[in-house]
Amino acid sequence: MSRSTDLRSADVEEPWDLLVVGGGTAGIVAAKTAARLGARAVLIEEHRTGGDCLWTGCVPSKSLLAAADVAAAARDGGRFGIDVGEVRVDLARVMDHVQAAIRHIEPHDSPASIEEVGASVLAGRVRLTGPTSAEVRHPDGTSTPLRFRHAVLATGAAPAIPPIPGIEDVAVLTSDTVWDLRADPGRLVVLGGGAIGCELGQGFARLGVDVAVVEGADRLLPVEDPAAAEAVTRALAADGVDVRTGATVERVRPGHSSGDGPGSGVLLLEGGTEVPFDRLLVAVGRRPRTDDLGLDAAGVEVDDRGYVRVDERLSTTNPRIRAAGDLTGHAQLTHVAGSHGSLAASNAVLGLRRTVDPVVPRVTYTQPEVAAVGVGTAGERDDIRVVRLPHDDVDRAVAEGRPDGFTALALDGTGRLVGATVVAPRAGEMLAELTAAVRRGDRPRDLGRVIHPYPAWSDGPWNAALLEVRAELGKPLPQRATRALVRTRRWWSDRRA
Repeated sequence: MSRSTDLRSADVEEPWDLLVVGGGTAGIVAAKTAARLGARAVLIEEHRTGGDCLWTGCVPSKSLLAAADVAAAARDGGRFGIDVGEVRVDLARVMDHVQAAIRHIEPHDSPASIEEVGASVLAGRVRLTGPTSAEVRHPDGTSTPLRFRHAVLATGAAPAIPPIPGIEDVAVLTSDTVWDLRADPGRLVVLGGGAIGCELGQGFARLGVDVAVVEGADRLLPVEDPAAAEAVTRALAADGVDVRTGATVERVRPGHSSGDGPGSGVLLLEGGTEVPFDRLLVAVGRRPRTDDLGLDAAGVEVDDRGYVRVDERLSTTNPRIRAAGDLTGHAQLTHVAGSHGSLAASNAVLGLRRTVDPVVPRVTYTQPEVAAVGVGTAGERDDIRVVRLPHDDVDRAVAEGRPDGFTALALDGTGRLVGATVVAPRAGEMLAELTAAVRRGDRPRDLGRVIHPYPAWSDGPWNAALLEVRAELGKPLPQRATRALVRTRRWWSDRRA
């Protein structure tokens, strides 16, 4: 942090237009937005700016997955007639690559980048002391009172540790601490088969680690299309992951005969099954960082899970205070946090009444990727119809030898696109077009009339839309109309001849 306690008296006496608590994505965007709008804004961060996305989430995980993809591609070269021999992975060098990516991106989230646009950055921990007042406790032990006209809470969330008996006696890994690994951890058991668990489980397996993924639900990625979950399960199994779904953990027993380190132990599953591990990576969800913020003193309510209650404009139960990002109970995604930060800050300093965008894309960055937006595509409902295209009909997928995927479009009763799922190696890159289409309320014909490059992965959504267009044209009424038009044109042409 570039500043800590060097506050001028005016900074203490004059209320800040916007106090931003937390220096992750939501907080950085909020502070920069307010400053660019001409407001006096101060961002206060206890640890380091950049948040989970930079230090423990998006950047390191995708850097790890990039290395894992290279290892997997090398092993898989034989099916293309390319043999590379044994693939050796040096996990320490992989982690060097991860840290290099973090260092490269870090300046964009640094205090200097925030101050460059006119906001102030202070190191410390904030505790609200009233509806428009706070106290900053600095690293040197001193504290400073502050007043504000408006505030944005953006303290994010942290990995949750489930209350399983015995787990407190094991030095578990989380998405925060797994980046400290420098060597093969031995048998790595990932507890949780959501997006984080699947990404890290597959990534480490592709890097040669012995991995098991244990999920209590009856399938991986429980919130996604079941067909997408099946595709990811097949992919993880092909990469050597021991996938165990419908597995309820009753207890954790520390230590094991073949591993007595502080991170080793055994998962005791319902029914008596034992799953030994040398390290346990917990990825069962995240909890909001709302403890010790003085929310009661400020009149800010939280729900029974600890998330700050917000309305559609991100206002809390204190009209002077807004919340943005992971602590709100909205989707815990970096792009959501960024959107929230901009919205909360502009609403606060300009008095706008903008509302959160309900159309939120999400991607699980396994291979294949699972990208989804809007209404689910699990199956037909009274008000929803699903158009599904297997990717063995997509030429780019066939050319790359990756046809095990699909595109599914959810259409409402009027034929408008209200949701989509894509399973493919580049699914995340295809989702922006579909997100825009859902947001506009496009129909398949709108997507179908856009010229797409060939051959590309985007042929999946395009051809799925064309399937629906052809089906509509094949119905009796359109067929009668088009045939009548053809006959009329034929008659008119013959008459003029």
